[in-house]
Amino acid sequence: MSSSLYSTLPNLVLGFHGCDRSVAEKVISGKDRLKKSSNSYDWLGGGIYFWENNPSRALHFANILKDNPKRARVEIKHPAVIGAIIDLGYCFNLLDHENIKILKQGYDFLISALKKANLPIPKNISGGDSRDLLLKKLDRAVIDFIHTYNDENNERPYDSVRAAYIEGDEVYPTAGFNDKNHIQICIRNPNCIKGHFLPLERTKEYIVP
Repeated sequence: MSSSLYSTLPNLVLGFHGCDRSVAEKVISGKDRLKKSSNSYDWLGGGIYFWENNPSRALHFANILKDNPKRARVEIKHPAVIGAIIDLGYCFNLLDHENIKILKQGYDFLISALKKANLPIPKNISGGDSRDLLLKKLDRAVIDFIHTYNDENNERPYDSVRAAYIEGDEVYPTAGFNDKNHIQICIRNPNCIKGHFLPLERTKEYIVP
């Protein structure tokens, strides 16, 4: 599947990862690394997930995992956030029109292959009390198919995947904005992570540049 001339995104971005305080401390001290997630509903495929420029959502998610321990790979007793300085590298950026075309092509190929093999088609479904389709098994299958296709055809593998996640209620009637919208990053190549840090509180007597 052909890629865009602009698949390599310039500059560094900040990502935030929700976890237990013990995990954050080990990573910051250099004693451990963040682990790749491989749940069937990880919609951007297997990798290390970050909330782009959004530490509050990362903390919110860590609190959700604390209250729903079955969803957490590692038990969360003390929700915390760790920041990362990230070079997205060769990115499957799903905010780019050309990459959306590749996504659609991947979906078409996947559905055709599943039908030929008489296998069930994964579905995106709602989870818990939410109306949002939070368990995105179909999206995961499509992106995994694209990664597999690239591997089998000696195409350059993506270092990262980036996409907007539309979630929550309308901010106001007929709004084009939902109250939980965010951008997620999935890092497939851990060398994209150039460093970690603990988020700071704003120094109130100064403006934020």
